[in-house]
Amino acid sequence: MSVCELGFIGCGNMGSAIARAVVKNVAPSNVLLANRTASKAEALAAELGCQSGSNEDVVKVCRYIFLGVKPGMMEDMLKPLQGILRERYEDGCLLSALNDQDKGMSPQPETRTDSFLFITLAAGLSIAEIQRMAGGAYPVIRIMPNTPVSIGKGMTLACASPDVTGEQMREFEAFMDGTGRLDYIPEHLIDAASALSGCGPAYVYLFIEALADGAVECGLPRQKAVEYACQTLIGAASLVLESGSHPGALKDAVCSPGGTTIAGVHALERGGLRCAAMDAVKAAYDKTCKL
Repeated sequence: MSVCELGFIGCGNMGSAIARAVVKNVAPSNVLLANRTASKAEALAAELGCQSGSNEDVVKVCRYIFLGVKPGMMEDMLKPLQGILRERYEDGCLLSALNDQDKGMSPQPETRTDSFLFITLAAGLSIAEIQRMAGGAYPVIRIMPNTPVSIGKGMTLACASPDVTGEQMREFEAFMDGTGRLDYIPEHLIDAASALSGCGPAYVYLFIEALADGAVECGLPRQKAVEYACQTLIGAASLVLESGSHPGALKDAVCSPGGTTIAGVHALERGGLRCAAMDAVKAAYDKTCKL
């Protein structure tokens, strides 16, 4: 199998969402998919026009390797691959030394020319833990995306090990360009941020459903209720981002004295909306810390 630009180990909800996004910027034929259940990778490969193979195939030939495996399964998945990774890494170092000689330079044994880089999606697993499980101090980019990346509207958090080069970062950013927003954050904050943006779509879907239910109770047809709720959230969120205004100030601008909106806000406050939202983020963060 020839060298591939991107490889995916794990084609679950998040792995497949990223794969669907990156094929907008990378030729699908240059993407290799693998999954514990091979038929799942094969079906996604057929849908996107990618290649499919085994975990071993991915770590042998791919330059950027996405790890879309659940945290509790990561070590068992990586351990059998350690020998292949070590051999490939050492071959890269040898090539670097030979290139130095060809250029008339003294060989630099400590120079690392890595021929692969891990991009891990696993919540709660640090860069150091991924390196330990893989059996070497290989370059790693840790990302926490959310499912809207599949339609180019996602929020992805990222941090990288110190040995990831500027060129690798630029290439990473290029094929992530179709996923939505990408923001770099210190690793010690990534779990807290992911409890908001990574888990947040589920909270939003609940809120959309609840708003629509309320409108249905008032007599609005379900389809229109869902459409109006979705567009209202899209518009309100876009206004916050584009105006730079505080959400509270924008809320106040909608609440006329003695009007209908302030009555609705009062009902939400009575029901504990803010507290429930804060509790949801904190519960997700606490769970991540236990993984």
